[in-house]
Amino acid sequence: MQAPNSRKWMPDIISQMPDLPGLALLVFVSCLAGVVRGFSGFGTAMIFLPMAALVLEPVWAVLALIGMDIFSPLPAVRRAARDSKWRDLGLLLAATAVMVPVGLWTLTQISPETYRYGVSAISLALVACLVLGLRYRSEPTVPLMVAAGGASGFLGGAAGLPGPPVIILYMASHASVARVRATTLLFLVGFDFLFLGTFFATGRFEPTPFLLGLCLGLPGAAGVWLGQLIFDPAREALYRNIAYGVVTCAALLGLPIWD
Repeated sequence: MQAPNSRKWMPDIISQMPDLPGLALLVFVSCLAGVVRGFSGFGTAMIFLPMAALVLEPVWAVLALIGMDIFSPLPAVRRAARDSKWRDLGLLLAATAVMVPVGLWTLTQISPETYRYGVSAISLALVACLVLGLRYRSEPTVPLMVAAGGASGFLGGAAGLPGPPVIILYMASHASVARVRATTLLFLVGFDFLFLGTFFATGRFEPTPFLLGLCLGLPGAAGVWLGQLIFDPAREALYRNIAYGVVTCAALLGLPIWD
């Protein structure tokens, strides 16, 4: 379903939001994605985007995700700042910034159906890599971090999915669970601001879906808080498997073959 015209809808978006087709789905999925992010440090985009693309066009879905992500991770940022390695984070974001504009241009050129296939395929590929036990067996090197950051920038710009390369890099390494969760979470927060700035710089920003995303940030933040509350480091493997399962279900349900 195509999104309504933003210029007509923007002046009274708040009053009309309850009538938006698929709003209940968006609220539920934003909360669920927040829960998974709270206990795993990743998963928001891979859960939200395949489902949001059922009711929003690609650029709207991505802008809604950015709006939601501005606030929903905040309950987890303070803890993540203590556990993250800031040099790694800086390298990842610098490489990401170079490739985001290329990815955003690609996003504006593809059809909604192609976008849905792409988002689901990327999410499923990530889960497959992690479930199959991909192992780097070392600390991430500078070249690998730059490569992962560049790939994340392109995938983030083209599909709104910056996480997979960074997630694979860290979860396949010997980095601690706390460092993986913290660095991934802070990277995704930093990416949101980079991506939003790119939208403004290229003149492609649309306020309506972004405002929708800000509203969805409330259930998203509640989900993050709940995810952190229920997280038990002693059962990290269980929570990781739950995250894999939720991402897989969202990716499969988002495929156009069900239309």
